[in-house]
Amino acid sequence: MTNVKPRIRLDRKDIKKGDTIEVKALVSHTMESGQRKDKDGNTVPRKIINKFTCTVNQKTLFACDLEPAISANPYFHFKLKPQESGPLTFTWLDDDGTRIEATETITVS
Repeated sequence: MTNVKPRIRLDRKDIKKGDTIEVKALVSHTMESGQRKDKDGNTVPRKIINKFTCTVNQKTLFACDLEPAISANPYFHFKLKPQESGPLTFTWLDDDGTRIEATETITVS
């Protein structure tokens, strides 16, 4: 895991069962495509976040695969309808195995 601290924003953390919540997640990352050259003309190696997941109690609520065309500092904005309380865990996986995580606890009543 890395020291990058993602920014997570939920429109609320106390949810009634069946309600939809809005989620915003941002992580700092260069998202190097592997197509750029450095000052010496050498190709800068690809280093992108290739997978993002959002889970509650280890059950996937949202997931996507990313490609090199995604901009630096990927931002996600989506809606969820969680059915249970627990830790809402956000995970970003990098090409080299780097794992970035953030957690917010939600309560569903």
